[in-house]
Amino acid sequence: MTQIPEADAWAEIVQTDAPTVKKPRRTRRSAKNAGARFERAITDWLAQRLNDDRIDRRVKRGVNDRGDIAGLRTIRGGRVVAELKDYAGEYKIAPWLDEAEREAGNDDAPIGVVIAKKRGTTDPAEMVVFMDLETFARLLEGGPDEVTF
Repeated sequence: MTQIPEADAWAEIVQTDAPTVKKPRRTRRSAKNAGARFERAITDWLAQRLNDDRIDRRVKRGVNDRGDIAGLRTIRGGRVVAELKDYAGEYKIAPWLDEAEREAGNDDAPIGVVIAKKRGTTDPAEMVVFMDLETFARLLEGGPDEVTF
């Protein structure tokens, strides 16, 4: 019968002399910088892909924030609010959708979506978009007509 080595014996078997590399912790500043880079990359990609020079990053307004990108429209001219999230591949869908809906309300936009970074890629075309099913249905219908004030 084969005996199983004691725990200390296993430690000796798997122990190596390779240095331990610690991943640097993300600070508030590094998170903000990553978010700003992500917002710029997504905004530039959408403006180019949709050939629309009205699309640009939006100024933050705190509790009255109206999304991260200005100038997004449906094919019928209705406003679209996009909340952008770079959480290193971690998704917090429910609170993010609540935030997108609140910010769409602040902007009088009928559609609010979340664009989140997909882990393992920096290609903007490969990022993910979250929305509820009603929002998806409105987009498939072409969205509402442009509201004129």
